[in-house]
Amino acid sequence: MTNRLSYLAQKNEPRRNREGRQETTLSFDNASHPGRSGHDELVPSRYALRIGEIDVLVLSDGVLPLPTAMLAHNAEPAVRAAWLDDMFLPPDAFDWALNVVVVRSGGQTILIDTGLGSDPDLNLPRAGQLVKRLEAAGVDLASVTDVVLTHMHMDHIGGLLVEGVKERLRPDLRIHVAAAEVEFWEAPDFSRTSMPQGFPDALRSTAKRFVKEYEGHLRTFEEEYEVAPGVVVRRTGGHTPGHSVVCLASGGDRLTFAGDAVFAVGFDQPDWHNGFEHDPEEAARVRIRLLRELAASGELLVATHLPFPSLGRVAVDGDTFRWVAAFWDY
Repeated sequence: MTNRLSYLAQKNEPRRNREGRQETTLSFDNASHPGRSGHDELVPSRYALRIGEIDVLVLSDGVLPLPTAMLAHNAEPAVRAAWLDDMFLPPDAFDWALNVVVVRSGGQTILIDTGLGSDPDLNLPRAGQLVKRLEAAGVDLASVTDVVLTHMHMDHIGGLLVEGVKERLRPDLRIHVAAAEVEFWEAPDFSRTSMPQGFPDALRSTAKRFVKEYEGHLRTFEEEYEVAPGVVVRRTGGHTPGHSVVCLASGGDRLTFAGDAVFAVGFDQPDWHNGFEHDPEEAARVRIRLLRELAASGELLVATHLPFPSLGRVAVDGDTFRWVAAFWDY
């Protein structure tokens, strides 16, 4: 198997794979160096790998402290509490990871989701780290040719709304998003969600501002679109009407970025409803179908809210699923 995982992205120097063929290491040249501010982070926030000829960099945008009830608002509190206890998680609130991905393929640099951006007065101070972590990894905002949005919740679009970011982006930047997603946020329905106070208003206002700021850059698709060679975005619906996943395929290797289709609890309890899901039953169907596909293919999975770097595979475990984390390769 030629897929190489490498947390420390090296300079472009020759190396040989298991078949003896010379190959080139990842092109995220500066990903092994500390941030240009001169401050080392004690906790890793970037992880590089290659999917065939596609370079991939998983970045942490930080964490979101959220109530545990949002993991499963359709579950009995005692059952939910027992699951949290079994997972050594606190009973009331814990930190959800927030991951984004940078992909390089066919001369294009693609940012998949953009993180939270500025805290919308909801006490989320440890998210919104994307810009500085892109800089620390040597990824210039001006080099980004395309942005793919899995959906338009604020923790996926807010990074482009940070003051000064738009001016640093290319004037011909393309932002790919499902047409159903843009249409939904014209008049969003929160009647089936279960969020803390303030979140629906923040989500609504952020999406409205985003469309106003970037309407000229939006490139909508209906069901599926190839953004770059081997990089395909596919609408799943469920979490939001236009929620999408991004599938990478090259040289026999595959990886799916699942956005918010899969949460940490979703392997053991795929039918539990997340508080952010606008159509919980459909979201559960999407989740189960996707996990079955991933288990059958054996491909890698990355998701927004799985613990960083959220890289692993899915196994079938009876009537449910099992998360198999990838071993880090140094």
